[in-house]
Amino acid sequence: MTEQPSEGRVRPTGAGSLIALGLIGLVVGWAVRAIGERGGDTAPLVTWGPAAALALVAVILGWTAWVTARQIRLRRFLAPHHAVNRLVLAKSCALVGAVVAGGYAGYALSWLGADADLAGQRAWRSGVAAIAALAAIACSLWLERACRVRNDDHKT
Repeated sequence: MTEQPSEGRVRPTGAGSLIALGLIGLVVGWAVRAIGERGGDTAPLVTWGPAAALALVAVILGWTAWVTARQIRLRRFLAPHHAVNRLVLAKSCALVGAVVAGGYAGYALSWLGADADLAGQRAWRSGVAAIAALAAIACSLWLERACRVRNDDHKT
């Protein structure tokens, strides 16, 4: 008895996977400070560059989601390879964004209440980078949703 091949479907990115990856990033981000101090090194200084880059990624993903949703709404067609490329982009950015957001949040939390030079600066900039990564996740999920194909489109 042979099994019928299942119809290929990509499931939406689940909250569970985003939370799990975010928690892994949180632990790693928290550990960066401790590892740096134990090794006799100074903890990394966070500049505005990562926050700006993450904000730019969020803007690009948001714009792509808007264009995709508009294109499907107005033309009722999106080339399959374009839809798949955008879906892969959305899913990968959401998953990586969760790790990055958790990492920056963990690093920011590790500096709260610390009596060290530049502790406030590290916490503030890491927090802003975490918020920018959350914005990238939100735009990724919007793009993923824009790439959905309705069930009536698959009827043969």
